[in-house]
This record gives sequence, structure tokens and C-alpha cells, in this order.
Amino acid sequence: MKANFIGKTVLITGCNRGIGKAILTSFAEAGALVIACTRKKDNDFLEYCSNIMKCTGTEIVNYYFDLTSEDGIKDFISAFYKTKQKVDILVNNAGVVAKGLLQLTSISTIREVFQINLFAHIQLTQGISKLMMRQKSGVIINMASIGGIDAYPANVSYGCSKAAIIYFTKAMSQELAPYGIRVNALAPSMVKTKMQEQMGEEANEEIMRRTALKRNAAPEEIAKFVLFVASDDSSFLNGQIIRIDGGLK
Repeated sequence: MKANFIGKTVLITGCNRGIGKAILTSFAEAGALVIACTRKKDNDFLEYCSNIMKCTGTEIVNYYFDLTSEDGIKDFISAFYKTKQKVDILVNNAGVVAKGLLQLTSISTIREVFQINLFAHIQLTQGISKLMMRQKSGVIINMASIGGIDAYPANVSYGCSKAAIIYFTKAMSQELAPYGIRVNALAPSMVKTKMQEQMGEEANEEIMRRTALKRNAAPEEIAKFVLFVASDDSSFLNGQIIRIDGGLK
């Protein structure tokens, strides 16, 4: 049975392309009000959102802030509080990848990866979980990666940031459970997005060689998992890291 999120509000980061865009589309089609958080205004994306709203009859509200800016995130949270809008589901999806051997990777690059992939989502979770705690319910879904579980050369900055998100997920699932809030993470393998291109041909070929299904995931396949984890069908799922890897060995 198709998931129904009518009357629910979902906040998604990094939803103007790739997995995030597929998640936004899936939630809108399921009837949710979507809070779409992106770094900057994009007319093509706004047109896409407008078309989705016309097709689904749901509402998409756009916010713009830079995840590299602690003050920018703080300003967003403050502005969002003033709307008195509830949040039922938080999807910490935005992320960046930086590929390179440790000796050739600057500390500033590693800091930027951690800021976007970890610290920004911790800050957002701090703010949004307060709303969920007041309403005694909520679902938080973090986008991890197999790169945070399995070790790969030239993947230290990205892999360590995703490994940290995995621990963050498990810790928060314990802290927030008394308030009726579930916290889980998805750990996809290679997905057909621009990030796949950034990983390089050699990395893609190696992943493909080791994957039983001999293909990469489509963003829409990851979105389906997000909807399941966010739904009442997974009401006893908490503190889990779900690998979506097509049989990667």
C-alpha cells in the first residue's frame, strides 16, 4: 500500500537535485507539506516545485541558507520557529564528497566536508528536535553511506564524516526515544547522481565490480526507503543503519 503522509510536514536539506530531489518528490506525491532547504535560490528548481505542487495539490515551502555557515543555520532555525510550523519528519540529506589521499588533502577541505556532512546536520537536529520534543513525536532520518562503514582508499574525509553521522544517529536514537522520536540512517552505495561522477571512473568501476546486481541505485529507490522509514509501518525501527548496496561485497 502506498505511504500516506497527508497532514504531515517534512523538512529536507539538499533537495534540489539527486537523492534529495527524489525524496522531495516522493513526499509531495504522498501528500506531505514539504519544507525544502537549499543553499540558494534556483529558478529551475522553483519551477520544478511549482509543477509538483500543481500535480499533487500539496505545498512546498522553500528556504535558503548555507550549511557552511553556523550563523546562517541559526538564522533559519530562528525564522522557522516564528512560523510556529510543526515538523513531523526531518531528513538530513545534504552532503558533499572530497576524494583524495590523506597526504594530498588539506585540513581546510576536511573541515568543510565535516561542516556540511556532520556539524550542520547536528545543528539542524538540535533546533528541529526541540519542536519534536514538544509534540512528543517525530522521525529523523540521516543520510549516511557505505563509505562510512567500509574503508576505501582516498576516502578519508568523506568516509570519516559519514562514520560520524552513523554514531550520531545511534546516540540520538537513545537520547530522543523517550520523547517518541525515532532516529535512523540510510547508508547507500553508489547512486546515479552528480556525486557519482565526482567519485571518478575508477571508483565507479570498482564498486560495480563488487556489486552483485551490477548496477547503481536510482535516486527514486533510495527515496522509497526514506518514505518507509518515515512511515508508521516502521514504528519499531530505531537507531538502525540500513545498507542499500545491491549486494556489495
